[in-house]
Amino acid sequence: MLASQRALFEMPRQICYLNSASYSPLPLRTQEAGRAAVGRKGTPWTLDASFAHQQHERARAAAARLINAEAADIALIPSISYGVATAAKILTIERGTRVIVLEDDHSSPVLEWHARAQAQGFAVETVRRPHNGDWSAAVLSAIERSGAAPIGLASISSVHWSDSGLIDIDRVGAALRQRGAALLVDATQSAGVLAMDVPRLDPDFVIFPTYKWLLGPYGRAFLYVAKRRQGGIPLEQTAGGRRDVRAENAVYFTDLSYVPDARRFDMGERDHFISLEMASIGMEMMAEWGTTAIAARLAMLTERIAQRLHGLGVGVPERHLRAPHILCLSFKDGMPKGLIEGLASEGIYVAARLGRLRISPHVYNDEEDADRLIEALARRLRA
Repeated sequence: MLASQRALFEMPRQICYLNSASYSPLPLRTQEAGRAAVGRKGTPWTLDASFAHQQHERARAAAARLINAEAADIALIPSISYGVATAAKILTIERGTRVIVLEDDHSSPVLEWHARAQAQGFAVETVRRPHNGDWSAAVLSAIERSGAAPIGLASISSVHWSDSGLIDIDRVGAALRQRGAALLVDATQSAGVLAMDVPRLDPDFVIFPTYKWLLGPYGRAFLYVAKRRQGGIPLEQTAGGRRDVRAENAVYFTDLSYVPDARRFDMGERDHFISLEMASIGMEMMAEWGTTAIAARLAMLTERIAQRLHGLGVGVPERHLRAPHILCLSFKDGMPKGLIEGLASEGIYVAARLGRLRISPHVYNDEEDADRLIEALARRLRA
């Protein structure tokens, strides 16, 4: 099991930060790279002509490694919503079919389909939160429901952001393929922590940012596009997406045909000299540690907390139904007023999400952090 990596972060001992599902802190190495990158932008004449391309491809390769993809299948994008909008432009959702989303899923994999449903003649079906916490069974039941309209797409998160529900994407993907339906996975809360093998899973799209679990900056995200979808029209029309539109040429618009892979879907203004390197470093660190070691460490911490909370009147999801790195607590009579703020006053940082208390440790946390949270929670809940 991976040891605590606290020494790699600027995190004083008195800080108990258990909120990586919102934002992760940047490793010291990433902060240093950011400061150096600002200096390079301050003196742009020092940049080699190939510098931007090298940054693009380093980040693309680092993102691909996390999901066992090829770098050519990864597009550089700014956000999950941008990736979903790109997917929506590529896909043809047949009239009379269903697009499945999750109740209270994050807005990004949901709102695009609501915006398009009426004009394109499909229905958005919301899978309701299951009373027993089994999101996988609920999604499969919706896909397989007898007498329902054909399914065209499932646009879902792999881990529910507000209740830590874990969705068996492999089983869901297999059920969709049997019906000729597409799969879009918002891997915001799982990339880098939970293993994903896109050659085996065979999704149409996988999208994830770096600012949460991947220890990177805000505004950098990545879109995996299956090869069968790479012939589509990009959301933006950019020189980088075309075979030969270059200022260095004697003729600027030399070849307007698209590049043949997912690079055609790269965002405009992708030369983020500062943040792309920062994003690459965080993803490379996560890949070096490996999902098995990371998940084992974080599962140990969340289970340590869950076991010690029994008898305090909080609801804890069953271990086999929740993600190993996120623990969401429910309260029969609602979350006690001021609980989040009270914990923060003690240097303990968690989040309130849709009436639940969300705890999300990362590699910089240790047993002392878990025990501090347990003691403070127990004291405040008993009071």
